[in-house]
Amino acid sequence: MSNRRKTKEERENKIKKNKERVNKNTKIDKKDETTSTVESVLKSMNIKLDPARESLLIQIFKFVIVGGIATIIDWLIYFILYKFIKLEPIIANIISFSVSVVYNYYASCKYVFKVNKEKSKTRQFTEFIIFSLIGLGINELLIFIFVNKLSWNAMLVKILATLIVMVFNFITRKKFLEK
Repeated sequence: MSNRRKTKEERENKIKKNKERVNKNTKIDKKDETTSTVESVLKSMNIKLDPARESLLIQIFKFVIVGGIATIIDWLIYFILYKFIKLEPIIANIISFSVSVVYNYYASCKYVFKVNKEKSKTRQFTEFIIFSLIGLGINELLIFIFVNKLSWNAMLVKILATLIVMVFNFITRKKFLEK
């Protein structure tokens, strides 16, 4: 009897371990909603991409979502600090930009990029901040040249500068955050 009981327990343990392994693998392979949505849209439009390009497209889409949320955070905090707390615009902008960059770093590492685990988090964050500041500098330079010197429409320049910096940010973050 004890052999039967032992054999039954062994089988149950084996089944349990297999279920745990399958569940663990399923969690790893489980697609997030953004990935599923992009794949579904591509399929509905009969667009077939090789896996590398599809993966890049999904990553860009996620990057735009994270960046959009970071922009909303930046603008909302700036608005609150400037309009309600009555901070100077430069101070309000430094604080709102800083908070949005920290969010952007966290979300980019968690949701957008396959982060290089060999680099320390301190080094990754430092590189992220440096490239964010360079992006801010590019944005400011473009606005200064095209609005202040060439008298272009400020909102049009802001849109174009944002697009240029967005490409810069994606390329630098992909290069320096990923493996």
